[in-house]
Amino acid sequence: MKIILAGGSGFIGRFLEKRFNQDGHQVKVLTRNPKKDNDIYWDGETKGEWMKSLKEADVLINMAGKSVDCRYTNRNKQLIYDSRLKSTAILDKVISEIDEPPKLWMNSSTATIYRHAEDRPMDEAKGEIGTGFSVDVATKWERTFFRQELPYTRRVALRTAIVLGKEGGALAPLKRLVQFGLGGKQGSGNQMFSWIHEEDMYRAVCHIIAHTEIEGPINLSSPNPLPNAEMMRSLRRNMNMPMGLPSPKWLLTVGAIFIRTETELVLKSRWVIPPKLQKSGFTFQYQHLDTALRDLIS
Repeated sequence: MKIILAGGSGFIGRFLEKRFNQDGHQVKVLTRNPKKDNDIYWDGETKGEWMKSLKEADVLINMAGKSVDCRYTNRNKQLIYDSRLKSTAILDKVISEIDEPPKLWMNSSTATIYRHAEDRPMDEAKGEIGTGFSVDVATKWERTFFRQELPYTRRVALRTAIVLGKEGGALAPLKRLVQFGLGGKQGSGNQMFSWIHEEDMYRAVCHIIAHTEIEGPINLSSPNPLPNAEMMRSLRRNMNMPMGLPSPKWLLTVGAIFIRTETELVLKSRWVIPPKLQKSGFTFQYQHLDTALRDLIS
């Protein structure tokens, strides 16, 4: 297949590019900083030569967006909005105008679109949309993605949970906490941790490509999320660390200031399950966190 990765220079984009190449597909990456032969310059906002790459593409996956691992200053908030909404809007405009547009457009979204949930899991049908900055970003992002009819392009919004991988993402800082003896629960430890192994994320993307009946928002998350305290216990066990000091909320608040991030990233309860994906026939290779961590940490 001809696959276009927009904003594909981050952790997830690099992994998808590697796996698609391994499976023999032709991959082009739209990026602000082209370095490789298959990189194409785009600024995520305006039309340009990159538009030619979309013609006759089988799949477009847009992952453009400033990292949310930062302090939510007014400037950073605006950059988070702009990087997501402007890139999605320009892709939408170009796809509506060109002949032979991509057959499938998958756009990043986030499992953070759902409310803080410690009472029940959230799915695509009955999940409750939350409130606050992160949710507002996610809802506007999806609204921009689905804002007009694109009769020749199937669209899927990937409401992705925390992706665990060997070469980036959330696992690296969590491992460092355990190594420094701070691998206990964070906050109350009751907040749910929804996650997906990088390989299952890739397999889910391939499944969506193959199953043309899948449209609209879809949760990419393991069917077995678990509380933060259990998640940290599993991580300690797989790293052979018998003990770990807990991090109360006040300490996380102070620490977040020093490392320039937000406590929401660890304290929000993301309880997300993937019935839409499973009902379409997808089976997870890594259903349980222990199995995933054994593979990723080995």
